[in-house]
Amino acid sequence: MRLSRLLPATTVYAHCDLPCGVYDPAQARIEAESVLAIMKKYEANDDFVFRTRSLIIKEERAELVKHHLWVLWTDYFKPEHLEKHPNLHDLFWRATKQAGTCKHSVDPADAEKLLDLIKEVDEVFQATKKGQ
Repeated sequence: MRLSRLLPATTVYAHCDLPCGVYDPAQARIEAESVLAIMKKYEANDDFVFRTRSLIIKEERAELVKHHLWVLWTDYFKPEHLEKHPNLHDLFWRATKQAGTCKHSVDPADAEKLLDLIKEVDEVFQATKKGQ
């Protein structure tokens, strides 16, 4: 017998995986700050092993930035947020693309651009939080 036959049918509505308050662009920002710090340390060091390890860790951190942005984009933001902030699709596209750029770059300016985009995401996020 299927479990669904034993349970009453209930429709529930949620815009995210858990109750509000668990999402925050700070996670992406922290990882992006790590990317920037690693790029600066990479520039300042000539040791081959150190630089190789730096690149590996930087790429992992940049991938985590993308992950945190995607989770925020797909699990937090709702259609009404997009109506109020029509640039959200473009903003997230640019931010995740910039995280990808940071994966194959060692230029701190690329990481700073990523941080600027995350700041824009955070500004929209904070504006949506005020409406709740």
